[in-house]
Amino acid sequence: MREVGGVLELHESHKTLLSRTGMHTREHLYIGGEWVTPRGEGSIEVVNPANEQLIGSVPVGSAADIDVAVASARAAFPSWSETTVEERAEYLNRLSAAIKEQAEELSQLITSEVGTPINYCRMAMVGTPAVVSRSYAKILEGFEWEEEVRNSLVVKEPVGVVAMITPWNFPLHQIVGKVAPAIAAGCTMVVKPSKEAPLNAFALADIIHDIGLPAGVFNLVSGHGREIGEVLSSHPSVDMVSFTGSTGAGVRVSELAAPGVKRVTLELGGKSANIILDDADIGKAAGSAIYSCFNNSGQECSALTRLLVPESKHDEVIDVISSKMARYTVGNPLDESMRCGPMVSKRQQESVAAHIASGIAEGAALVVGGEGMPDGLDSGYYVKPTVFAEVTPDMAIFREEIFGPVLSITAYSTEEEAIALANDSDYGLSGGVWSGDERRGMRVARQMRTGQVSINGGPFNISAPFGGYKLSGNGRELGVHGLDEYLEIKSIQR
Repeated sequence: MREVGGVLELHESHKTLLSRTGMHTREHLYIGGEWVTPRGEGSIEVVNPANEQLIGSVPVGSAADIDVAVASARAAFPSWSETTVEERAEYLNRLSAAIKEQAEELSQLITSEVGTPINYCRMAMVGTPAVVSRSYAKILEGFEWEEEVRNSLVVKEPVGVVAMITPWNFPLHQIVGKVAPAIAAGCTMVVKPSKEAPLNAFALADIIHDIGLPAGVFNLVSGHGREIGEVLSSHPSVDMVSFTGSTGAGVRVSELAAPGVKRVTLELGGKSANIILDDADIGKAAGSAIYSCFNNSGQECSALTRLLVPESKHDEVIDVISSKMARYTVGNPLDESMRCGPMVSKRQQESVAAHIASGIAEGAALVVGGEGMPDGLDSGYYVKPTVFAEVTPDMAIFREEIFGPVLSITAYSTEEEAIALANDSDYGLSGGVWSGDERRGMRVARQMRTGQVSINGGPFNISAPFGGYKLSGNGRELGVHGLDEYLEIKSIQR
């Protein structure tokens, strides 16, 4: 740990406050390598969605704080962009090691903020960011920064100062998924975390400070999206905006960035289809369909929320899902036996509940779940994990992103109809295909208008690009393609 104008003492005092009170109270912003007093007023309270108890707070940043943070990133860019590949790889490896070292503490914190079941949190929320950071160090080892094209030397250079606006559902993963390639590219950055789950971003800032990343490369300003998020998106000294969140908010970010012709990458909503073909292993496919929809309590933009099944296998699929859902536990996310936790907020709980009510009102057949709180729970932002059958394309639960544990099942008669139903969406983020014939599965996957498709439950690959078609966004994250988003291309003729 290093000392910069009293920063060490502040950092340690925060840890003392945390250990003494059990509260994650953050009173400063991280700008220019220092924990500084915010220029904004007030704080954002963070509530544990499992028990509705206050667990901490972060400062409300202002436009003035954004100005200072962007200026810090701009000042740091010239020297940072000229660092060697080896230097940047070393910082990425340090970051990975530090996240791994503090994995349990981070997992407990994120579960308390978001309500993610602890086992899934350890793997996806914390384990994955550690791997992603290390992967970019590895990518740098063989990355081609220059190529000869006839009489031109084509070179790749860092885009500059990057504004990063991140969501609450995978908070640390989404931050590191932007920070790591930006570090690899030689960019500097200003991060605005979600107000629903900001505490892990501050823990990450502690880590970044401790690994010695040069001052100004990483800056953190918390606050309200409609205030500092909009200022950040339109700031004249920002070269690129990387946003993950709702489609509506992404459109607004694009509008604000457009006058400055900034580069914008958007990872937005989804309403992804999971196709079970008639030659699939029905037991395996139907069982997997539960988890591909309900991971993180259904609060995943890439969740496979529309299950398309052949008419001849419809009843068999329903039977499998019904039997497995009977053992699908809901409750305290810190309890390792629980599969599903709460929604992140009261507002999200109400939104999901409204969609469940809509499905019932529109005539979908309720298989399991439904309205009200799960049995045995009288507090927390919980909903019943719910499965609907006989869902038709005119229903809201077929078309709208619910962002909760709600699975919609629709029957089809032909493979062509299944593909048409899968593509009958404004979104195109993810998808799945199940078939006993991998070649058939690949043929169907190629026809799905979406950024990612898994065949027979193929696992997520952090080295492959992730992003969407249509209203699911543009640009890609992760792997080499994610690094390319943070680079400009220059041709030098000679």
